[in-house]
Parts: sequence; structure tokens; C-alpha cells
Amino acid sequence: MRFAVIGCLLWIQLWAIDTNALIDEESPYLQQHAHQPIAWLPWSDESFEKAKREHKPIFLSIGYSTCHWCHVMSRESFDDETVAAILNRYYICIKVDREEMPHIDSYYQKVYETVHHRSGGWPLTVMMDANREVFFITTYIPNVPKYGVEGIKTTLKKFANLYVKHPEMIARRTKAIAALQSKAPSESSRDVTVDATTFFNALTKEYDAIYKGFSIAPKFPEASKIELLFVLGDLGYLQARQMALDVLRTMALRGIYDQIDGGFFRYCVDADWEIPHFEKMLYNQAELIPLYVKAYQITQDKLYADIVEETIAMVYERFENNALFYSASNADVGEKEGAYFIYSVEQIDTALQASNVKGSLAKAMEFRRRGNFGTKIHVGFYTQQRPQGFKPFRAALKKLRRTREYPFVDTKIITSWNAMMIEALFDAAVIHERYGILAEISLANFTKLLEHKGILYHQSLNGNFPYAVALLEDYAATIHLYIKAYQYRYRRSYLTHAQRLMQEALQQFYTQGRWYLNHSKPKVTVDLRDKYYTSAIGTILQSMQQLAALSGSPTLQRHADVSLALLKHDIVSHSTAAPSSVIALLMQRYGVVALKHRRELLLQYQTLLSDIRYPFLVSNASEQKEFLACKVDRCFAYSSDFLHVKQRIEESLLIQ
Repeated sequence: MRFAVIGCLLWIQLWAIDTNALIDEESPYLQQHAHQPIAWLPWSDESFEKAKREHKPIFLSIGYSTCHWCHVMSRESFDDETVAAILNRYYICIKVDREEMPHIDSYYQKVYETVHHRSGGWPLTVMMDANREVFFITTYIPNVPKYGVEGIKTTLKKFANLYVKHPEMIARRTKAIAALQSKAPSESSRDVTVDATTFFNALTKEYDAIYKGFSIAPKFPEASKIELLFVLGDLGYLQARQMALDVLRTMALRGIYDQIDGGFFRYCVDADWEIPHFEKMLYNQAELIPLYVKAYQITQDKLYADIVEETIAMVYERFENNALFYSASNADVGEKEGAYFIYSVEQIDTALQASNVKGSLAKAMEFRRRGNFGTKIHVGFYTQQRPQGFKPFRAALKKLRRTREYPFVDTKIITSWNAMMIEALFDAAVIHERYGILAEISLANFTKLLEHKGILYHQSLNGNFPYAVALLEDYAATIHLYIKAYQYRYRRSYLTHAQRLMQEALQQFYTQGRWYLNHSKPKVTVDLRDKYYTSAIGTILQSMQQLAALSGSPTLQRHADVSLALLKHDIVSHSTAAPSSVIALLMQRYGVVALKHRRELLLQYQTLLSDIRYPFLVSNASEQKEFLACKVDRCFAYSSDFLHVKQRIEESLLIQ
């Protein structure tokens, strides 16, 4: 017995030596770094106090668990004993999961952009003094000099030496970066014209008419830009609608979409959507599903409906847990990027044999013997529809995948992303009623897990009790979800819930027209841009106006008006970077229309409601005996004839 106890104590000592302070954190990303030789600390007041006590600079590293280049830097440098020795001797090292603390990430991404005049990314690497003043900021740093960048050991030693021997040089750097931040563009109250034509022209200039989508490379889905194209289409810009349909069709057929298992990858590294970065994010699926539903409603093309159904099936297979959804899956298996998703030439040949139309399939893939991902092949099609023989070809490759290890899945259940996904299920009910039923089940579980005693939380790990209070993005997405849920079956409790959460958001994140991402210190101002997914400010300003129309609340509309007045100049000036806020401005310009009638009549007319060509329409169950169309300040159509009211709503666009 005595020897067993001694053995146990020795094991505990060895375990302690082999871990750092991240071992007590719940974040899967932080856990990935808990056994490294670096004395990592979590983001906390205690960590910064330690830096002050020991008179050391701070080395801050921000990433997330399914980030490919985060893994590369981790393997190359953070597992390296030499790098660890330098960091442990000269720095206080802090790790942040950007999905756990998106407001912290947002703040330092803005710092990066002011310094480098371009967008940042992950891993984000920051060096600060003990007072959190930044003196160096970059993204990935190689272990040894390459890509024209000095290696991490050289960089760390250089700044450690400056910090100790030349503090005046560090002070000059911190002051210079602080000065750049103070000169960064700020909110302006200068009045500008809100003109749909201007927004359409700005999007057209950025649109890639050859390969479809926006920008050259890397290429992201940019769902909020596609949504704005649909809004502009409803406002009469038919070319905008066609642009949206074209990019959705292209993405459905190329490499950004997983042709075998379904679902979208995070982005492509090339201009023509062929080779993706193989991680799958819940938010990509959640934001793209409603757009494909919209495309199906407009065209009745089965391809768009198939993408919706396949993407939802993938989410349930890989991310679902008790009707809620994990955050992401990795690009890599082991150290091999895309290993689960790609095939050898021989494997593709074997799968082609399963089809009687091998030649047309190979032609549709622009089949190349050399492969398109090194010597391997990632499947995508260069056609306007899926080629003949696709189903048996896909079945053969899917069977092969079942023998492979699936990439790591991050089991965080993030409130905002789950709200977006559940809302997407409500949208998909247009294609099949079962999705609406699934959405209501998920919404009940969402409320049970992520709201306790009236408090909304930011996330839960693997279904455990939530451990961080909600941020603005969580409130924004959740309010938007409850408005959508109300439109599905007109359950009054959903509308009441949205109204309560909006009041809480105003109390916690809103001060005299200005919005903040968090309500604890340091408070981080909102970012207008729809960067990785739709911005919190764009979402909440849309929801505020929808709630104002649904509840007939001039007060809510005034709050939206005040915020938009402060932001208007920046939104118009940077419209292609902030399409969700552009939609909020257009909502204000044209007005949200609430169509009212008895609940049973609205349910009966639900399909016809979706045919009304007015982009800012909500419906509201009331005791009205006829259809009544109202904006927040007036009603303008009243009739038992649905088609008459529909015409009046659509005509209201022409008299603005």
C-alpha cells in the first residue's frame, strides 16, 4: 500500500511538471496548450498583476482550436524547449481562445490593422508592457527565418533585450502604436445620403464576375454581402439578385463545398473556389443555409434545396449534441491538412468506375492526373449542375471516408453561433416542415442550457453549465432568433422573450447611441465590419427595427435612429465591409412593414407571405379581422383581399 501511495504521488508530481496553468481551463483550445513547456496563463487580472510584480513584458497569443496556422506555430515553436525557455525567462505568457473571448480578439485585431494597414488573422501574436500597451503585433511567426520574416527566437530575444536595457525604445513604440489607434477612423455624425444605387455600385465594383464572389484570393463566402444582394434585388436591382444566385451556384459546385459529406469549408485559398482551407465552422453553415433557401424560393432549382438538406445533415452528423451544436471541426488530421477530405488519383479512378458516365464526370471535375492538392485530389465541379453519375460516384467516396479518422471537433456550444444555426433551421422549414420541428426542439434546449435564472451566457463546453456571461454578439443573434421563431408559429412567448432580451442589451451594451461588445472592463467598441460572420451591431440594429414594427414601439425605433445617425457616415463610407449595417440603414430608409391578421390566417397564408417582394417585412398575429399593413408610425393598407394588401406593400417601395 505504501509503495502504491508513493507511486501515486510521483505520478502527480510528474503530471504537475508536465502541465501549466491552462490545465484548469475548460476551453479546448487552451487545453491543447496545457502540456506545453511554456508557463502559459489564462487571460485574467492575476496574470497582468504578475507581469507588473515581475517587471516583465507580456507575450499574448490568440487563436482557436481548429485554426491550421495556430497548430503550425504551436508545433514549430510552442513545443520547442528552446523557445519555451526564452518565453519563460523573459515574458509573462498569456493564451486566449478567440471564440471564448471574441471581444478581446476584436480589440487586438483592430490594433493589428491600425499598425499594418491590413486585416490580421490567427494566430495573433502580441507583445505588451505590463500596463497592456502594445509594442509589437503580428500573426504567425516561423520558428526559423523564412517568408522574409525573422524567426521567433530572434524576435523574442530582441524585444526582451530592449525591454530590459532600452526601455525608452519600448516606450517610443507603445506611444507610436497608441497614437495610430487614436488616429483610427471614428464614428461620425456627418450626414450622408442613404442610396441603394450607391450600395449596388460599390458591391458591383468588388464583385468577381469571372469566378463569382468577392475579392481574388483567399476567397471567403461573405454571406452578409450575398444577403445584401438579395435585399437590393427586392428593391428592384435585378442584376444584384442574379449576382447572388450566381455566387451561390458556384460555391455549391466547387471546392468550397464538401461534395461528399456536405457543408461548407471556411474559405478557399484560390480565386476560383477550388482548394479550401478544410476547417468547417458552424457559423458558415448557419449563415449560408438561409441564402440557399432564398435561392430555392426564387428559382425552385433543386440544387439549392439539396445544398440546404446536405448541409443540415452534415451539421447533425458532426456537430449535434442534444439538439445543440458544436463550434467547428479541424482542417487537419494529425499534421496532415485535409487528410480526411482528399483522395489519391487511384481512389478517384475507382470511384469513377462506379458510374456509367465516367467521362462526363471526369470532364466536370476538369480531371487532372497530377491532382489539385499536391498529388491528391479535392473534388469540385466546373459545371452549372451536378454531373450525371454524381450519386454513385459520391457514394463510393463516402464509403472510403468512413474508414478514415474525422478531424478534431471543438465541443464548445457558443450561444451566438447556435442561435444562428437554429434560425437557419426555421428558414429551412420552407423546404421541409421537419426542420421547423427540429428548430423548436433546439430552441427549447438552447433556452434550458444557455439561459439560467434570466441570465444569458456566452457558451457551454460539451453541454456543461455555462461559464461566461453573454456578449453583445450573443444577445444580437439570440434576439434575431426569437424574432424568426415568432414568425414561424406566432407563439407570443417568443416575441416577449425577444423584447426582454433587447431591453437587457440596451442596459448592458448601449450608451447614448453607442454600442460595446462587452459590459466588463476593458469595454470594447463594436466593429461595423462583417468579418468572419455578421457583425453584432448590424444584427441588433436590424432586430431593433423589426421589434419596433412588431410592437409598435417608437422608443425602440428612436434608439435605432440615434445609433444609425452616429454610424451612418462610416457605414456608407465602408459599405462593402459592413453589409449587415447597410441593410439596417436601408431598413430605416424604407421602413419595416408589419403585416397583421389573426394567427390562423397568417399561418394559412405563410407561403404567400414569402412571395411579397418587400425586403423588410414581418408578420404579427393580432385580433384584426382583415389584413393590416403598418410601419412603426402609421398603417397604410387594410383589406380582406390579400393580393390588394400585397400590392400596396410592394408599391410602397416606389414612393419613398
